[in-house]
Amino acid sequence: MADRYLHLTGTAPGRFLTRRLGLPQPRRLRRWTLENPTLDGPLLHLTAGESAISDMLRAILAKIGPEATEQTGNPAGIVLDATGITTAAGLGKVHAALHPVVRSLAAGGRVVVIGAPPSPDDHHQAAAQQALEGFVRSLGKEIGKGSTAQLLRIPSGAAASAESTLRFLLSPRSAYISGQVIELTDATPDPVADWAAPLSGRTALVTGAARGIGASVASVLARDGATVICLDIPQAEEELTRTAARLGATALPLDITAPDAADLIAAAAPEGIDILVHNAGITRDRRLANMPAERWAQVIEVNLDSVLRTTDALLKAGAVNRGGRIVATASIAGIAGNNGQTNYAASKAGIIGLVRSLAPHAAADHGVTVNAVAPGFIETKMTAAVPLFIREAGRRMNSLSQGGLPVDVAETTAWFAQPASSAVNGQIVRVCGQSLLGA
Repeated sequence: MADRYLHLTGTAPGRFLTRRLGLPQPRRLRRWTLENPTLDGPLLHLTAGESAISDMLRAILAKIGPEATEQTGNPAGIVLDATGITTAAGLGKVHAALHPVVRSLAAGGRVVVIGAPPSPDDHHQAAAQQALEGFVRSLGKEIGKGSTAQLLRIPSGAAASAESTLRFLLSPRSAYISGQVIELTDATPDPVADWAAPLSGRTALVTGAARGIGASVASVLARDGATVICLDIPQAEEELTRTAARLGATALPLDITAPDAADLIAAAAPEGIDILVHNAGITRDRRLANMPAERWAQVIEVNLDSVLRTTDALLKAGAVNRGGRIVATASIAGIAGNNGQTNYAASKAGIIGLVRSLAPHAAADHGVTVNAVAPGFIETKMTAAVPLFIREAGRRMNSLSQGGLPVDVAETTAWFAQPASSAVNGQIVRVCGQSLLGA
C-alpha cells in the first residue's frame, strides 16, 4: 500500500503544511540501485583520542567506494574512530569531533561510530565504551533528513574483519537501519572475488519465499550471485513457481514443519547449502485470554520449533557447508512485545535465544555463522491490512517516520550472507528505522 503521507511531505505544499502543524517530515529514503550503488558524496574520517586501527581503517575506507577525506565539507558519511576512548573524560573528544560537523551531514547520510568491546577487566573503559551506545542511539533520533547512525564494535587487532560491515553501513543498502550496535568477532573474513556479485558460487535456500519479504530476500541473494532455492508450502506452489522462474531459481514446495523437511532440503541441494534463510512465519493474533491452544501451538511450531529442528538436522548432517551462513527472522515484537501477539512475540524472542546460543558453537564446530534480522514495520500485504490509525502509528513511530520495504530486510540478509562477513556472528540487527518501541 502506498504511503500517501510520505508522498505528501515530498511536495513543497506538503512540507509547508506539515512543518506548520509540527507533524513528522519523513524523507524518501535512497536505496541501492544499479545506477546509484554508493552514497552521493565523500566520507569524513575522524578520530577521537588515540587509535591503534587508524591506518587499517583508512585503508578499508579507501576501498569501499565514496572518497574518504579528513576535510570538513558536506559529507555523505562520517566515520568516527572512538576505539581509543577509555575514560569518561575522554568522551569529550567524541563531542569535540562530531559537534562541529554533524549539521553538515548530507540528507540521507550515515554516521558510523567505531568502538571497542567493553572490557570485563577495566570498568572505566567499559563505561566509556558503553556510553557510545547511548550516544549513537540518541544521535540516530536527532539527525533527521533520512540519515542514520550506528555503533560498530571491533575487537583489538581485528579491524580487517570490518570491511563487509562498513561497506553495508556506508551504502544505500542500509537505508532503513539506525541506532544499531553491531559487535564483530576476530574471525578472519573469507575473500570476495567480486564485490558486485559477492555470493557467486554459493547456494542459498530461502523459506517462505513465494511472496513478500521471502521473495525479496531470494531476489537480492540472486542479484548478488547466489544460486537460489525458493521454499514455501505446497498450497503456495503456483506463486512459488512464478517467483522462482522470475529469479532463475529452483522452486521447492515443502511444508517446513514436515518431519522429513530437513532430509528433503538436503536432497534438494546435494552439494550442500551455503546460505540458509529461515524466513517462513505465520501470525495467529489474539490476546492470551482469548487464544486457543492450537493457535499458540501453530505459531510456535512454524516460527520457532521447525527452525530449531531443521537447523539442528542440517548442521548434524553436514548439509550446511563450512563457511556457511544461517540467517533467521526475528521481530521487534520479540524484543518489545505486542498487544495480541503473545504467541508470535514468544516465537520471535525464541529465535533471538537460538541465535545467541548457537552462534559460537556453530562457528567453532561447523565454520558457520548464525545471525538474525528483526524487522519492524515493513510495507507488506500483512501490514496493509492493519487498521488505518494503527498502521500510521507503526509507520511514524520510528526515527525515519516511515515504514520499511521488504528489500531492506533482504539487503541485511545479504550482508550477513557474504563470505567476508565471517566476523558477523550472533548478531540481532533490527531493520526498523530505529523504532521507538523496544530497546
